[in-house]
Amino acid sequence: MKKILIIVAAVAMSFAPAFAEPSDTEQAPDAGKAPVLTTKLSGFVMGEYNYTSQKNVSPTNTFSLRMARMQVAGKILGDFDYRLQVQVSGTTTGISGPHIVDAYVEWVKYKEFCVKVGEFKRAFTFENPMHPIDQGFYGYSTAISKLAGMNDRVGEHASNGRDIGLQLQGDFLKIDGRNWLHYQVGVFNGEGINTKDRDNRKDIIGGIWVMPLDGLRIGGFGWTGSRADIGGKNRYALSVEYAKHDWTLRSEYIHSQGLGADAAAGDKADGIYALCIAPVIEKKLHVKARYDLYRNQKAWASSKTFYEVGADYLFNKNLQLNVEYARVNERAGHKNYNLVDVELDVRF
Repeated sequence: MKKILIIVAAVAMSFAPAFAEPSDTEQAPDAGKAPVLTTKLSGFVMGEYNYTSQKNVSPTNTFSLRMARMQVAGKILGDFDYRLQVQVSGTTTGISGPHIVDAYVEWVKYKEFCVKVGEFKRAFTFENPMHPIDQGFYGYSTAISKLAGMNDRVGEHASNGRDIGLQLQGDFLKIDGRNWLHYQVGVFNGEGINTKDRDNRKDIIGGIWVMPLDGLRIGGFGWTGSRADIGGKNRYALSVEYAKHDWTLRSEYIHSQGLGADAAAGDKADGIYALCIAPVIEKKLHVKARYDLYRNQKAWASSKTFYEVGADYLFNKNLQLNVEYARVNERAGHKNYNLVDVELDVRF
């Protein structure tokens, strides 16, 4: 913990003269040239209260610090973006404790062809790359968590959907102020964050989507690779999202072939979610609902389903309150129980 905080403090102090976001008109010493370095310090804290009626679970209700992160981000020479993000919440030992979650540089001179290298989000699904507050609910959908590298079924340590590697991405066909086509493809270790490759085999992950209408994205993603001691995996995702006028409708289906950490569960799994976030007062008060299904053996007998409703209120851009209720059905154990989650999010 002390080492992580010292690193963050040192980086912050080194950039102290430039903590404020430079304006578009700020010039380097030579007029007309981009600044050598721009920086911005930001972060967020997510605190929550959680209750469950599930039997044989302890505690049934608790306050917790779900997540706290700090980051330094900006540009180098105008053509490179960089980000260093550290999670400072968690226990004091192990991967669940304070650790680096993002550390990358991306060449962005041409929007059609950008190159990113380092540790960052995997190029898989619409929801995985989203900010944990902006994705809309108290947690990512179960399919994203289990099949996009967060708390993955293959047993890798919790990696928040990230890995270490190199990625190409770009946008094409700008018409009516929006890019109609986006692509991304990356090569990754396949072991998650802060970990070297263990089997000399790389994961290949890619996606492509079109935007035929303003606010509408339709995409597909693929993932092939392996994990040491587990074996190969092949996955695909089909995604659609409409986000406009403060409305959000999104649904994704993910299919996985390949053994998980629990070999008895078989070599196939899938999941789907569908959600709607609707404004009551635009940019202020929303109501929302989500259907979230995951099948660890791609069979109904193994399904776990969340039926969720909730609301959020934005005091301003820096402070947000979320309240949610979920009815959970687990067919494997013939379990039905309730969840209540109250979350307060602060951005700075």
